[in-house]
Amino acid sequence: MLADQDVPATFFQCGSNVQRLPEIARDVARGGHEIGNHSQTHPRFSFRTSGFIQAELRRAQESIERAAGVSPVLFRAPFGIRWPGMRQAQRRLHLMGVMWTVIGCDWKLDARAIVRRVLPNIENGAIICLHDGRELQIRPDIEPTLDAVRRLLPILKAEGYRFETVSQLICPTN
Repeated sequence: MLADQDVPATFFQCGSNVQRLPEIARDVARGGHEIGNHSQTHPRFSFRTSGFIQAELRRAQESIERAAGVSPVLFRAPFGIRWPGMRQAQRRLHLMGVMWTVIGCDWKLDARAIVRRVLPNIENGAIICLHDGRELQIRPDIEPTLDAVRRLLPILKAEGYRFETVSQLICPTN
């Protein structure tokens, strides 16, 4: 769908999912999309040690590098939870932390509700958080997300928005 619309995206991937489905990570990279680190097992980082956090991020880096042949430079914390020790782990692995400006809550809403939630909050530079999976679930139902994207892309393009990866957005070359 993204290729058909000539839309690049950033996929923050969990290392365990990448290990289970390495061809997906390879397809994402080959498709010109960016891959970010989303931890190995998608844990809640609250009350976790800095050693645990660093191991989660490192294992995900290794999983993505092995499968897709790319080394992520971005990290998005599962559940958006920031915790002491995370900054140190990110620095050691040369990862920039990234959050979102608009979250679709697509893990619990239908497509129409996702669109209603996202559209009013779009502005230049927005980072939209949607999910291509559900944590580490095998074969999650992501049809509401796909349907929402099918609806959002033409609307946003008609409004004049263009799409970039997160790195292109925050580190423009021009």
